[in-house]
Amino acid sequence: MEGENLTPKGRGAMRLTMAEAARYYLSLGDSISIDAYAGGPGRGGASLLYRNRDDDFPEWRGRDLASQRPGTRLLPLAMDGATSATVRYYQLPRLSEMGVVPDLVTLTMGGNDLVQCWLNDIAARDANRALLQHGAAILTALRRTMGKDAPILVGTIYDPSDGTGNGSGLDLMQWPTALEWLRSFNESLRSLAKTYDARTADIHATFLGHGLTVGDPTQSDSHPANRNLWYCGTIEPNAWGASALRALWWETLVASGFLAPEVP
Repeated sequence: MEGENLTPKGRGAMRLTMAEAARYYLSLGDSISIDAYAGGPGRGGASLLYRNRDDDFPEWRGRDLASQRPGTRLLPLAMDGATSATVRYYQLPRLSEMGVVPDLVTLTMGGNDLVQCWLNDIAARDANRALLQHGAAILTALRRTMGKDAPILVGTIYDPSDGTGNGSGLDLMQWPTALEWLRSFNESLRSLAKTYDARTADIHATFLGHGLTVGDPTQSDSHPANRNLWYCGTIEPNAWGASALRALWWETLVASGFLAPEVP
């Protein structure tokens, strides 16, 4: 974990001193937030929000948490394959072990909950209910720890078919109700954000038009020549998608007043 030196709390465990820092940015959730598919360490959406890669994105020089909020530390707990249950029962306990209080959280979840139900409407209904239950527990715990005013950004789930529902083009079996369930899951995420005074980061809307309608989302290149294509491996954000995600989070934080607006 970048910049941290921690051991879990526990009987007989010695707590190491953490470098002094007043601010912690916590990245929770699934692979939308991680580095792996965007090209490696430091290249995912959460990492770019924390510290820009100036060589890759010079237009974002100085527009990151490390520059604008000195002393911020990144706590990257998001992980590949995570569901809402993973966030609740694995990632949040890890945060508790660290004994720190984040002043900013980004949360991306729900996509794997839906994918695990593929082609099964009954399972999708149950998973949507579970998403609401897990989400409520997660956001309740975060609010209890952080207070009511600290920003929590809850991301919606994107659609690599760009609203076409064209599963065959994504090498997926057709599921006629897939887009309906995607809408329902996103409604659940928006409802959770509203209930717990969080901000919705509308990843779904931001990514529309950057999937199947402009290229092949199944391609595996993290830096495809087509910068309008924001996916790789069908459901992962490539480097351009990661930067777009960072931009969405940044704009949401400016709109919330957490970050100062840019001066022309």
